[in-house]
Amino acid sequence: MNRDGPLRSIAIVGGGTAGWMAAAALSRVLGTQRIAITLVESEEIGTIGVGEATIPPIQSFNALLGLDEDEFVRETMGSFKLGIEFVDWLRPGHRYFHPFGTYGVDAGAVPFEAMWHRLRQAGQAQPLDAYSICAAAAAGGRFMRPVPGGNSPLSHIGYAFHFDAGLYARYLRRHAEAAGVVRREGRVGQVIRRAPDGFIEAVVLAGGERIAADLFIDCSGFRGLLIGEALGAGFEDWSAWLPNDRAVAVPSANNGPPTPFTRSTARAAGWQWRIPLQHRTGNGYVYASGDLSDDEATATLLANLDGEALAEPRLLRFRTGRREAFWVGNCVALGLASGFMEPLESTSIHLVQAGIARLLEMLPTRAFEPADTRRYNRLMTAEFETIRDFLILHFHATERDDTAYWRRLRTMAVPETLAERIRIYRATGRIFREADELFTRTSWLAVMDGQGLCARGHDPLAATMPLADAAGRLDRIAHVTALAAQRMPSHADFIAQRIGGDRSLGA
Repeated sequence: MNRDGPLRSIAIVGGGTAGWMAAAALSRVLGTQRIAITLVESEEIGTIGVGEATIPPIQSFNALLGLDEDEFVRETMGSFKLGIEFVDWLRPGHRYFHPFGTYGVDAGAVPFEAMWHRLRQAGQAQPLDAYSICAAAAAGGRFMRPVPGGNSPLSHIGYAFHFDAGLYARYLRRHAEAAGVVRREGRVGQVIRRAPDGFIEAVVLAGGERIAADLFIDCSGFRGLLIGEALGAGFEDWSAWLPNDRAVAVPSANNGPPTPFTRSTARAAGWQWRIPLQHRTGNGYVYASGDLSDDEATATLLANLDGEALAEPRLLRFRTGRREAFWVGNCVALGLASGFMEPLESTSIHLVQAGIARLLEMLPTRAFEPADTRRYNRLMTAEFETIRDFLILHFHATERDDTAYWRRLRTMAVPETLAERIRIYRATGRIFREADELFTRTSWLAVMDGQGLCARGHDPLAATMPLADAAGRLDRIAHVTALAAQRMPSHADFIAQRIGGDRSLGA
């Protein structure tokens, strides 16, 4: 058998968001004339479906698929997201905002944050939110898409979406099937591996149907049916740093227009999410089962809803960490099969997107060159680990000591990669983005400052600008930002006028 030619067939095991994202992207880029794409899923197997908040890179993914953004938001009952509000994370009663987009504007080689740290230490800086169009708009319940070109803050609006994950999967399924993806209903009962290399040759459904392929994509969820059970890829557990292992979720009725941001509120043994959609609000309490019982978590969640619960609370169990290898043989794992990040910064869907992008970048032939596999695994490991460090920062850099949960997290040892970032920030306020890692300087600055880290000094580059000039520059940025935000329509009006959608959202 010739195993050196191009791929002829791809089988995706598992549907849900990850499976249909993969099916839609692969059929769009590769077509289905030369490469047959089959997706296997069972209606009997539910999906997790709690990832209803996203981050800005999803715009690139939707653009790759050729989706009309207005249609996408309408079909998924979505709303827009300018960032995340963190409540009670540093200490009870404190709140801060992690915006998308940027803070201010760099002055040539002098980073904005260098000027801001210097002015703050001189008592002349405003809070960071004053320099962010996304933070200003979110505070006023406003939204619009960025204005192309120019120097206005309206050109620097960064945004993502809140949407119903189940509706998103169905929306992508329609696109994928229209492009030629074939769906097969059924549970996988057997995985057949070939000799002598151990690659997957076929999966056999419970009803006896045999589905062979050159490349298999495991989207089977936490079980990792192919990557874990069949191919034996181990799991690197990160619960020592990210101990939350359960969530209870429930939708609630809207009690007003949807806010253009996600809210995360720290609780005694974890945190609660609030994700506003057009037709309902998504809520959940993510917690550590060793510190809180399921009944206590459920009671806390139900007592802190903005509107009436619309369903019975749903309990989810998970473990934070990643596969030791994401690509083994002729199998690539995506979604929960590849690992799970605690959902604090809405990265689950992004990690699916990143895995698909890397796979297309390293698309194999039937020879499956080991160097391609090694590079894919190395890049995805780095992606997971930088996100891991960013998440740990939220839990570790805190003043909270009101429960054993928070005392343990604030005093734990953290990965050296994160410890180094913290040391650098505390010394000079410097922040940086390694290569093409997900989180930007804006993100790191927002969370480091919001979680109470304080720089002793400032970047020496800030001293190249006279203090009065830096103060004038930042004052102008804050003034123009505030004026620009006032020009934006309300979030509800933007959705009603540009998207259509649910007419009840302005109630």
